[in-house]
Amino acid sequence: AIGEFAGKMHDDLIDGVNWAVDQGYADPKRVAIFGGSYGGYATLVGVTFTPDVFAAAIDYVGISDLSNFMRTLPEIARPHLANNWHLFVGNPDDPEQLADMLARSPITKVDQIRTPLLVVQGANDVRVVQAESDNLVEALRNRGVEVEYMVKEDEGHGFVNPENVIDMFNTVDAFLAKHLGERNNA
Repeated sequence: AIGEFAGKMHDDLIDGVNWAVDQGYADPKRVAIFGGSYGGYATLVGVTFTPDVFAAAIDYVGISDLSNFMRTLPEIARPHLANNWHLFVGNPDDPEQLADMLARSPITKVDQIRTPLLVVQGANDVRVVQAESDNLVEALRNRGVEVEYMVKEDEGHGFVNPENVIDMFNTVDAFLAKHLGERNNA
């Protein structure tokens, strides 16, 4: 994973999709991607770097801008930046690394998104701040791209309130049914 956000890590994900399709486990026209936190980032990379692979996508508290993510990490995470996040993602204070981080950030490739997208965010998330989702949704809506956006005011980085979890998964279920079609239980 060192230096491979949107690189080999994404290649592995696409290899997994291709394997599932080749084995006959997945219909290539009905593959969705759903992830939270890093998985949300992977979802957004999927619909920006490989926009024709997925029929639907759900970004749950995901990173859209690696530099903003690094700059807004909470104080508790800061002592560990040099030993992990700077290695994996980069240091936004280094201009060369910042340029690389922006090149690997879905927010800079938002013009590539054409996959139906649901974005889910906790308003109190201190790990992946709401601006990560707000900026992405605003950029898509400014392009006239339909995007569903769920923000829960009483949630942080991962929903814990049962009524919100149920609402989120009901929304995800309806979203997937709309964009992938009903389940085929044959």
